[in-house]
Amino acid sequence: MSFNAGSKFTRRKFIKTTSAVAAGIAAPSILSVHSALAAFPDRPIKIVVANTPGGPSDLVGRMITGAIQQATGKAIVIENIGGGGGNIGMANVARAEPDGYTLLLCTNVVSVNPALYNKVPYDLHKDFVGVCELATSPSTWAIKSELPVKTMKEFVAYARANPDKVNISSPPIGTVSFIATELLKLRENLPKLQNVVFKGGGDALQALLSGTVQMCSGSLPPAAAHIKAGTLRCLAVTGENRWPDLPDVPTMAEAGYKDFVLSVDTALLAPAKTPPEAIKWIETETLKILREPATKEKLFNAGFEVRPTGAAAAWERVTKEMNMFKTILEQAGIPKL
Repeated sequence: MSFNAGSKFTRRKFIKTTSAVAAGIAAPSILSVHSALAAFPDRPIKIVVANTPGGPSDLVGRMITGAIQQATGKAIVIENIGGGGGNIGMANVARAEPDGYTLLLCTNVVSVNPALYNKVPYDLHKDFVGVCELATSPSTWAIKSELPVKTMKEFVAYARANPDKVNISSPPIGTVSFIATELLKLRENLPKLQNVVFKGGGDALQALLSGTVQMCSGSLPPAAAHIKAGTLRCLAVTGENRWPDLPDVPTMAEAGYKDFVLSVDTALLAPAKTPPEAIKWIETETLKILREPATKEKLFNAGFEVRPTGAAAAWERVTKEMNMFKTILEQAGIPKL
């Protein structure tokens, strides 16, 4: 086709025509993209819990996902991928398609492991983004009620006076309760105080109940009933605030230990490059559920306090804790695994 001045089909008309055609072709594509985003999620969302069923993150995950499903009608499933101190499950999500349909429900372990292992199969800064925080639970410092001490400082004095007779039990290396014990030893210069590590929090608590150790550094849920019954005495909790059900138990700050907040925190992370629209949907719906009184009560009864903060706050805490845990482990001389 030629374009001369006398032609009725001028260059200007051609441009207008082709632009209109192009717009007509592009419009359905744009609409389909927006439609797809608006429809998220249009298939089940998988939340990977990087440990076996029954742990803190698994418990929190199942409570929250059930409530979100009921509220939205969208399918959300929990998949437990344990092993390797959580590294296997975390690597699974780091390598997943970043489409919003695979998420990680993690504890502080995601921040601990880079300092604890010689090599981890993920790069926290490069492989993940924050979605939201979920809930937190403090560790407890529990002793048998007959032990003649009533405060953390009194326990330290007792341990110093009986260096070969006082031990503390804790869950596995890398857990918050284990790290809390190592931090206490550092702060109080107690190199002879043995941190006796058990395969789980229940075993660590049982060691205290049976008299094998003199103190247990462990999570709140298994210890709470014994503390309320008077079998155990809780000297302090490691949370930011006193636990509502234990109003007479001080925080570590109140017990004389500044900057000693080490709780089991849970958060949702997504693979890097996950569409912001998908993250926003998950963040919004999760925070709605966390603010529901019924959810708060259910989690509190299980030993958790909701922490309904969004993606930015979740990411800030997770990444900030990497340096904190690295410093503690290095100063404590904990060898890498």
